[in-house]
Amino acid sequence: MTTLRIKPGATVLFQGDSITDCGRDRDNPADLGRGYALMAAGLFGVDQPELGVKFLNRGIGGDRVKDLQARWKEDCIALQPDWVTIYIGINDCWRRYDRDDPTSAASFEAGYRELLERTQRETGANLVLMEPFVLPVPADRGAWREDLDPKIDVVRRLAREYGALLVPLDGLFAQASMRAESAYWAPDGVHPSPAGHALIAKAWLQTIGAGTF
Repeated sequence: MTTLRIKPGATVLFQGDSITDCGRDRDNPADLGRGYALMAAGLFGVDQPELGVKFLNRGIGGDRVKDLQARWKEDCIALQPDWVTIYIGINDCWRRYDRDDPTSAASFEAGYRELLERTQRETGANLVLMEPFVLPVPADRGAWREDLDPKIDVVRRLAREYGALLVPLDGLFAQASMRAESAYWAPDGVHPSPAGHALIAKAWLQTIGAGTF
């Protein structure tokens, strides 16, 4: 079992797109939304109340890597978190198919690398990287693998290079889809259901060594 590495009083920041955002009140800096960030924080808090860990959510729906880059100073560096979870990539894929506005794997990697470099240099935070995933709901989502798979490979490679923890969501959602149909976990193949969000929260907690959820 992985040893819990989060120290007492630490600040944990969740960053990403709509999957992280999940309806949070952006006028309330403490709001965690209604998805995996809230679930992970709640389960961590009930299991480790004595640690006094603070959780923040700065996910914004529709964001791509370039959008994180544009707001990283305000929404990450200025917060001086001790842990940063980055969950990005599906919109870098999706925009190719719905707006003919692709992001190459090379551009995705360059932008992501800048985020990691700045985070380590300017905050010293520990890193947790989350793989983007897609499920074949509807069936045409299956064609997205051509674009998304190289980006998943980028996330894995950067996690190794920067000594980050990796949450392997693409494989976990594929595995979960053997137990219940893909739509059960993500009705549109992208945005998780409540069970899908719980799957992400559980995987995140297990990756950081928090409990046996």
